[in-house]
Amino acid sequence: MLQVIKKIFGDKKDHDIKALQPVVEEINQEYEKIKNLTDDELREKTREFKERIAEDAKEITVEIERIQETLRSDEDYDSLALHDELEEHEEDWNERVEETLDEILPEAFAVVKATCERLVGKSWTVMGSKVEWNMVPYDVQLMGGVVLHQGKIAEMATGEGKTLVATLPLYLNALAGKGAHLVTVNDYLAQRDAEWMGEVFRFHGLTVGVILSKMNPQERKKEYVCDVTYGTNNEFGFDYLRDNMAIDAENQVQRGHHFAIVDEVDSVLIDEARTPLIISGAVDVDDQQFSKMMPSVKRLVQLQNNFVAGLIQEAKKILDSDAAHDREARKEAGVLLLRAHRGAPKSKQLLKALSDPEYKKLQQDTELEYLREKGKYMHIIDDELYFVIDEKNHQIDLTEKGREELAKYSGGDADFFVLTDIGEEVSKFENDPSLSEEEKRERKDKLYQEYSVKSDRIHTLHQLLKAFSLFQLDDDYVITEDGKIAIVDEFTGRVLPGRRYSDGLHQAIEAKENVKVERDTQTVATITLQNYFRMYHKLAGMTGTAETEEGEFFEIYKLEVVVVPTNKPIARADNEDQVYRTKREKYNAVADKIDEIRNEGRPILVGTTSVEVSETISRMLKRRGTPHNVLNAKQHQREAEVVAHAGEAGAVTIATNMAGRGTDIKLGAGVRDRGGLFILGTERHESRRIDRQLRGRSGRQGDPGESIFYLSLEDDLMRLFGSERIAGVMERLGVEEGEVISHKMVTKSVERAQKRVEENNFAIRKRLLEYDDVMNQQREVIYDRRSRALKGERLKGEVFDLLEEFVEELVERFYESAEIDALLEEVRLRLLTDVKMTPEEFQTLGKDGVADKIVEAAKDFYNRKEEHIGSELMARIERFSALSTIDNKWKEHLREMDDLKEGIGLRAYGQKDPLIEYKAEAYRMFVELLGQIRNDTVSFCFKFVPVSPEEEMERRRRSRSGMVETKQTAANIGMRAGGRAASQGPPRKQQTVVRDQPKVGRNDPCPCGSGKKYKHCHGKN
Repeated sequence: MLQVIKKIFGDKKDHDIKALQPVVEEINQEYEKIKNLTDDELREKTREFKERIAEDAKEITVEIERIQETLRSDEDYDSLALHDELEEHEEDWNERVEETLDEILPEAFAVVKATCERLVGKSWTVMGSKVEWNMVPYDVQLMGGVVLHQGKIAEMATGEGKTLVATLPLYLNALAGKGAHLVTVNDYLAQRDAEWMGEVFRFHGLTVGVILSKMNPQERKKEYVCDVTYGTNNEFGFDYLRDNMAIDAENQVQRGHHFAIVDEVDSVLIDEARTPLIISGAVDVDDQQFSKMMPSVKRLVQLQNNFVAGLIQEAKKILDSDAAHDREARKEAGVLLLRAHRGAPKSKQLLKALSDPEYKKLQQDTELEYLREKGKYMHIIDDELYFVIDEKNHQIDLTEKGREELAKYSGGDADFFVLTDIGEEVSKFENDPSLSEEEKRERKDKLYQEYSVKSDRIHTLHQLLKAFSLFQLDDDYVITEDGKIAIVDEFTGRVLPGRRYSDGLHQAIEAKENVKVERDTQTVATITLQNYFRMYHKLAGMTGTAETEEGEFFEIYKLEVVVVPTNKPIARADNEDQVYRTKREKYNAVADKIDEIRNEGRPILVGTTSVEVSETISRMLKRRGTPHNVLNAKQHQREAEVVAHAGEAGAVTIATNMAGRGTDIKLGAGVRDRGGLFILGTERHESRRIDRQLRGRSGRQGDPGESIFYLSLEDDLMRLFGSERIAGVMERLGVEEGEVISHKMVTKSVERAQKRVEENNFAIRKRLLEYDDVMNQQREVIYDRRSRALKGERLKGEVFDLLEEFVEELVERFYESAEIDALLEEVRLRLLTDVKMTPEEFQTLGKDGVADKIVEAAKDFYNRKEEHIGSELMARIERFSALSTIDNKWKEHLREMDDLKEGIGLRAYGQKDPLIEYKAEAYRMFVELLGQIRNDTVSFCFKFVPVSPEEEMERRRRSRSGMVETKQTAANIGMRAGGRAASQGPPRKQQTVVRDQPKVGRNDPCPCGSGKKYKHCHGKN
């Protein structure tokens, strides 16, 4: 039915292309008019465009400048109203300019096309090598440029020239004079593209900049002022955070967020979307316990591994014996296999056993049996283990047996790893009449301290167990030459310098690998890439693979995906997947296929999902004497060089996932006639996009090519999500050792599994964004206030507004109890203002009258102080007061928000939505923060004695010099339901937990419905 509707009405792709074709025709018509102009006449077009834009927006520009001038003056004005008016005018300016850009688009794009034609045959240096220009935009590239200008995502296949496409909208939008940014995934591509494409812009007198990680602030500022600026997503994000920590406007480098094109947009806005950029500083006290606890955890992991090995042997013994056909015996074997799977899902012995379809089906059937009734009976399986691993959800739970075992190494205290019920303990002495208030307070403080220490201990334990059980060397991370743990990007296979796992997991891995455990850090500024890129007035993106994530792009970023057709039809043949029982059989088949393709004289690119797999295949090829190149996280410096030669006859290149993305693989002599580049994937990725990217390396610009994926039942995706039916089919078919199954059903089953994982990952990203949106709204308010102070606006009016709120709150506190002396003493203490007031006057004036009298007296004092020290110095005091107070309070607030996020998941057990609870708590905390900022800012302005504000500024500059920038990974970020985040410094006094649900006893049934006792279920932690 759907196909019939498409035939009648056409689908979205057809409608998109039909809408773009008239624009492309108009561009080509304009090109015919200008192609015979002289170079100078062509350059004159750029000046004409700029003048037209300026003229169309002239009235609005004048109004904006008027308001900005007023804000910098000493005039008496309504600050809030003026800023609202300024915001409206800026929006009007953007709309007006956008209309003009749309009108001049055909002519502007024609100018770029004509420029490209004039550059043909000329050469210049790009990354140290001479490059000859030979590109003029095709019609499909013009289409892509229009899509980008419209603020959409252009999906264009690999080899279709996206780098050139970006020059069209970059040129057009740079004419507005507010800068146009091109965001790439690494420094190499940013610098290459700036040098390579830069000549197109320089021909017209436009300036081109590039932001590189090694640049200092002065260099960055110079690059951001350019008309077109290339850089990486990380550098743009970190510069934004640094700008909002600057204590002087001169130190800010960015000039706003007008227009950006994100290259490899799926990688940046999807894969890295929930990984926050963080600037942090070391905490004063280094109290990490990872190295101390590591030996105990290592022993526990060894005990579990030995226990699991015994379970597997026992299960095999039953299934290989005559009792294998006995129903009870098979049931027992199934329980043993399931227990082994829950205890060590990545055990090599277990994976080998489960490669037998009979064993796999038995384990899956047993799991389904125990998962019935919400897993009511799963505790029967788990109670025998020391800890339980949920590989799908990346979680580990310590069992009672595991606690008892760990207690042996900790003085035999059975409660050493059990959190105290604070509410219950506090109530014991709160209601004890024999204790004084001071004694109760001392006991409470001691209890909170013990709770904090124990919470930290349990968190450390869980992170160490994760490090040992879920994270593998040369798969998830590598150890660098200088002895540091470097994370490998699961999507690109690249090492991610400077990035650390969050929540103490990185320190746990450092302890596990016996390298130096770095100190705890405290967050002082953070933002997710999602929220950073949503700040741009207009955002666009380009990639070869966006269609599968179309829903997420629109829902999160309001970005529409437009699939641009290829310049020449794709001639690549995509074969059905080949499925084997074991990885060993699969790797042998892969090595045979590599030799077969190489002997045909064709190049072959072998895509792997980890460093470990790439090195395994490399060892096999070395034993066979097959020459090859390996490109993984350990050789990322050679990336572009290796990929550039991967299309030569007989070349064998083994690359982790999408290493070399952004560099074309051009076919060598004679390769086209032999069938083109052969792509061999050694495993399906959990995202269909990544597989499409790998296939897309072959068949560029109509070249021939071929692709195939080799899978096994032991692959992570097949093992975790997709092998239930396949295992049953292979069992029925009686697949022998080394035999392959190739069927559409297998491919569809894998794609269904991928779709399930993608939907799950989208739900996680969306939920995390909902949490981060709360933080982002607060960040915008704080950074906006900070920006006003930094830009030199006079804050006197704002200080007086804050003064009125401050005094109203003071009067509210003291008026009802008629504490006149206390009120006036507080005014003297906080505002240095002496107000005379009799009891009779206090009663006569009323609440509002008392507040008005104090405010007037305070304003008189403030004006006299300004006359004494001068308006210029007073303005500097106001700015310094606002900046220092905001920075200090915001840093404390970030730590408190981390604490809140850490435990909010527990609210779900009380039948409450953690997100709603989080929003309510965060709002309350933010109102408190604004109150604290208000009070401290007002008090500082009134009390500060201007000896030398410069000395204080210099002290703050020095304190910032030790800041560290990291980019945390998505793994382990989330609303963890216990423990203390590693970034939060030393233990702090905990807040009293107020229980609004009936208390559950340790031996009562758990309210979650699991059927287990509370102490064995949610009461464990």
